[in-house]
Amino acid sequence: QEQLVESGGGLVQAGGSLRLSCAASGIIFRVSAMGWYRQAPGKQRELVAVITASGSTNYADSVKGRFTVSRENAKNTVYLQMNSLKPDDTAVYYCAARRFTLEAGMSPNYWGQGTQVTVSS
Repeated sequence: QEQLVESGGGLVQAGGSLRLSCAASGIIFRVSAMGWYRQAPGKQRELVAVITASGSTNYADSVKGRFTVSRENAKNTVYLQMNSLKPDDTAVYYCAARRFTLEAGMSPNYWGQGTQVTVSS
């Protein structure tokens, strides 16, 4: 659980941007697909973005075109750039890792503690 540490959450106005970061263990990171989940009060947990070890990406329809996931392997860090934020994006965002692939319905091997993102109207 301490292998993944998120940062970058906060309060932002609708239409604004935030970039989340997730620092990971290099041993796990290099062979893992990395994912970003979010969970809002009263809503189901949602897998919003995935990036594989080779750099291919996948996004939930709810964030496609607004969010971009990337990774910087030399720093063992994955990012989630969130643009055009909406109040419905308000949630706790979690970084997760799974060897070797990660898709909806799979259970990650590792979870971060989460970072709060709040979007005001």
